[in-house]
Amino acid sequence: MFDAIDLQGAVKRALQTEKNAMNFYELGAQRMTNPEARRVFELLAREERGHAEQFFAIYKGEELTSFDLFMAAPADYESSWISALTRAVDADFNEQKAMELAMEKELSLEKTLRETAEKITVQEVKDVFELNAKETHNHYALIESEYAKLMGMVHESDVDTFVRE
Repeated sequence: MFDAIDLQGAVKRALQTEKNAMNFYELGAQRMTNPEARRVFELLAREERGHAEQFFAIYKGEELTSFDLFMAAPADYESSWISALTRAVDADFNEQKAMELAMEKELSLEKTLRETAEKITVQEVKDVFELNAKETHNHYALIESEYAKLMGMVHESDVDTFVRE
């Protein structure tokens, strides 16, 4: 279980992770040439900002005084999200690589959020972690769907067509 200091530390780390994810999607979208892939990354950036806002609302620490100032701070290029994207950019960035990386990061984040939620006894905080884990799972599904289209795989919307033929 988390004591009050550990709990706020967990919330602050989750808040920072959501900001890193937002920056990841913003930077990735800027490099994309495929309009649909770019649209998905832009959508995910907005949703990550919303997740960060949920964590900020339950954060009781005093060093973060303004959500907008926190979110406007430069991207943390040392974070695992941004450093992974930077490596992908350095290795001939493309939408496929970006989406594969995004799916990997979303799966890992969902696992971390769920594991953290299991240890939290304060229901309001637990609820935010669980909601974000669910929404992170939905991010993975969205990226997976767009990835399938990008790669020319059978898209789930086409399954009925193929089954009937």
